[in-house]
Amino acid sequence: MENVIDINVDTENTETTEDVFETGWANPPTVADLKQDLTESSSDHDSHVIDVDKWLNNLNIEGSAKKKKVKGRSSIQPKLIRKQAEWRYAALSEPFLSTNDLFNTAPVTYEDKKSSIQNGLVLNNQFNTKLQKVKFIDELVRTVVDEGTAVVRTGWDYEDESYMEEVPDYQFVPTTDPAVLQQYQQIQQIMQSNNPAEMEKIDPVMVQAVQMSQQTGIPVAPIQVGSHMEEKTRIIKNQPTIEICNYNNVIIDPTCMGDMDKAEFVIYSFETNLSELRKDKRYKNLELINTTNNSVLNEPDHASDDDTSFTFNDDPRKKFVAYEYWGYWDVNGTGIVEPFVATWVGSVMVRMEDNPFPDKKLPFTTMQYLPVRREIYGEPDGELLIDNQDVVGAVTRGMIDVMGRSANGQMGSRKDALDVTNKRKFDRGLDYEFNAQVDPRQAFYMHTFPEIPQSAGLMLQLQNQEAESLSGVKAFSQGINSRSLGDNVGGIKSAMDATAKREMAILRRVAEGVVQVGRKIVSMNAEFLSDKEVIRVTNEEFIEVRRDDLAGNFDLTLTISTPEADNEKAQELSFMLQTLGPNQDPELTKMIQVEIARLRNMPDLARQIETYEPQPDPIEQEKRQLENEKLKA
Repeated sequence: MENVIDINVDTENTETTEDVFETGWANPPTVADLKQDLTESSSDHDSHVIDVDKWLNNLNIEGSAKKKKVKGRSSIQPKLIRKQAEWRYAALSEPFLSTNDLFNTAPVTYEDKKSSIQNGLVLNNQFNTKLQKVKFIDELVRTVVDEGTAVVRTGWDYEDESYMEEVPDYQFVPTTDPAVLQQYQQIQQIMQSNNPAEMEKIDPVMVQAVQMSQQTGIPVAPIQVGSHMEEKTRIIKNQPTIEICNYNNVIIDPTCMGDMDKAEFVIYSFETNLSELRKDKRYKNLELINTTNNSVLNEPDHASDDDTSFTFNDDPRKKFVAYEYWGYWDVNGTGIVEPFVATWVGSVMVRMEDNPFPDKKLPFTTMQYLPVRREIYGEPDGELLIDNQDVVGAVTRGMIDVMGRSANGQMGSRKDALDVTNKRKFDRGLDYEFNAQVDPRQAFYMHTFPEIPQSAGLMLQLQNQEAESLSGVKAFSQGINSRSLGDNVGGIKSAMDATAKREMAILRRVAEGVVQVGRKIVSMNAEFLSDKEVIRVTNEEFIEVRRDDLAGNFDLTLTISTPEADNEKAQELSFMLQTLGPNQDPELTKMIQVEIARLRNMPDLARQIETYEPQPDPIEQEKRQLENEKLKA
């Protein structure tokens, strides 16, 4: 009977899906439809999870990669993969963090120049002040290097609160004051110019007075006669969000052939509770959720970041797992799929609506470390270095066993070399007498560590060299050098160029993913941002950006630079500055000086040089004036 009751509840929920969520769709998907995609794609997802678990186990020497302890034997396993990764982290993150402005915007047409500049200011300000740029880049780089793939989820966070404010009450009375009439004329001119920025500077009461004066033909002036309390809304948070997803909790359409734009769905599982869902007005049917049956412990496919066994007992705070489905469905029954989003908990649909984002795309971006053909997931260096790490571990354990199983430091003596009294003195470190019939050089033996064969050290060196050659990381194990190419400047340059090209290829893939994230945020800014935002340009200059000014077509690029490259450019520009000479155009000199200051990460100095206008010498001016008068005479 209990099974029959459950079926009836699910059927009722399915039939009323359209009414509850007010979508107006003719063919809304059910929980069973969406779970079917989840079930069908689980096998490919589980295969990827097994691979990532293997890579992480070998990176951290955990799980299957950790050697079992055997009594009397070494179980050490050197972290060769981790050593290579540690050198890679800084090399990939520094180019993103070496400049204050992460993004550059370039207009597509001349009309889009203003919107391009405004979008660049807003986007860089958001990454610097609201999105924790350093934390995001570091976590992104470590995820890509360790797991081979990073999945970034973009969204928007909005929060407001209501408060009561005292608002004055005005009464409009006729006036003939010349100052008021002159002010009205200025307001009328601003109203006719249709300049929103200037209109916001005018008191709304004065605008209302001007409009009433125009309607009645009699000038009126506002006079405060009292006040009343009025409820208003204050925006607490209105900004984009970026999250690097756990690889266990994101299932991507396995038929997309490595192209995220061709993916038909992405399923994302997350932990939440009834209190959080009630605060968000988008979720419904919350009274039908069974928090006990859908707890985190009952969802083995979801990976929780909380390793503790602590759970809340009250329903508002009790954690459970929700599944968020982003994809496409024939919601109108026309045979053409439309973008939508749905969320379910257990067998209860709690959210269903059109894709709320302006670009109508899936809010997920993938970045690959080493791309695999026609695969959405990439591979880390660990896939290449597992065999080398195992060989290094086996040789190292053998060397330690040779030394650890020896009786180093122990002293052996013949039984007839010392009598009982002198044996005690010998053990206490005092002077002693030995038997005259025994040669002390043969009677006593000091155990020492045995010599390790040179072949063991050679094997370690060969494995380290091969690991550095496979990964392209110079970890100071003499793996990448110029000897294979010749001990000369050309050989050294060729070796470093090969390493730099390998690193730059990885960097470009990560940078392209960050650019895609930036494009998604730009599209959301034009739709969800407040009417105006105040952006700091320098420490002393602030500008106001209006949301209406963000619309337009422009290209988004990423500023990637390394300290070495910037230093080289600055030195070249300094040399160019020296070759110009003192008689060159000052504007040309200023351009080069501004660029040098930017390369040296001195934005304030660069702006001061750019806006500096030299004051003319009064003596020189007077001298030129006298010369002109003399020529005219």
